[in-house]
Amino acid sequence: MKALRYFGARDIRFDSMADPELLSDRDAIVQMEACSICGSDLHIYHGHGFSEDVGFCVGHEAVGEVVEVGRAVTRLKPGDKVMMPAAVGCGACRPCLSGNVSACETNSGACYGLSARLQGVQSEAFRVPAADSNAVRIPEGITRDQALMMTDALATAWFGARNADIRPGSSVAVIGLGPIGLMAVDSAFVMGAHVVYAIDPVAERRALAAESGAIALHPDAALETIREQTGGRKLDCVVEAVGHEATVDLALRLVTRRGTVSVIGVQQARRYAFPLERAFAAGLTFRIGTCSVPEEWPALTPLVQSGRLKPERYISHHMPLSEGAEAYAMFDSRTEGALKMVLTP
Repeated sequence: MKALRYFGARDIRFDSMADPELLSDRDAIVQMEACSICGSDLHIYHGHGFSEDVGFCVGHEAVGEVVEVGRAVTRLKPGDKVMMPAAVGCGACRPCLSGNVSACETNSGACYGLSARLQGVQSEAFRVPAADSNAVRIPEGITRDQALMMTDALATAWFGARNADIRPGSSVAVIGLGPIGLMAVDSAFVMGAHVVYAIDPVAERRALAAESGAIALHPDAALETIREQTGGRKLDCVVEAVGHEATVDLALRLVTRRGTVSVIGVQQARRYAFPLERAFAAGLTFRIGTCSVPEEWPALTPLVQSGRLKPERYISHHMPLSEGAEAYAMFDSRTEGALKMVLTP
């Protein structure tokens, strides 16, 4: 089959690799119908990945059709249209059964496309381990592109907003307006925020946030503007969706006393000089971590079905998988309005 494979910094190739096979009676093989590039995939693209492997298939966001199942799979059958959470668990322990694959008690948790341990989904087909738990039929009333956004990006945005303690009447900032940040803006409004500041250096992305009702600001002006507009009080809740030390620091400077900062940007720095004394004095809540996608689906599914959340609006490009290397380069350089890049066979 054909797949996008990683061979080094900025070296993603549309290349042949072995077809996926069932390795367990609990596995399924899914034929990819659409996949997408996540901002965290750029860490791999830049050569600062999560393993020393090369030649593995990348990507962790996909939807498709089941084409083969193991003998122990009972909930899925060939022909089912399914979406897969970006990360998988054993599917049998208590946390996995509750949707919290991050806390898998058998240490079987893994994310697609970070190494050869679990090949990625930017390929013509892929293996889903413990398929009864790690793939679900796409719900009625949800389109293919909407389901694709729910496999990671929308779920992570919702998780980040939820971790920020956003409630009706909250004042909020979202730092970083990639697809996840833009969806976090929308999530904040759905949760009842009365004002959302959307912060990013890219004017086109600020314009998209403004269309959702946010007050869009360049990072250089954000702190001064928010201080002025809030009479020095600053904000109740901040979602950081970048993962850089500078933006985490900005998040901590934007939040008011007893406010909450939620960091969902993927971190690469091994150390960060956390302002512990200032955070203690202000009584801040600081949360950081990754989303366990299935936990968020019960809340997100009706919101997408009803049209209150429209994650598909942030898809900027549909391209063939064969042009995946070009799609990565466009997404990395933010050229041609690149936002969410969707790839199809």
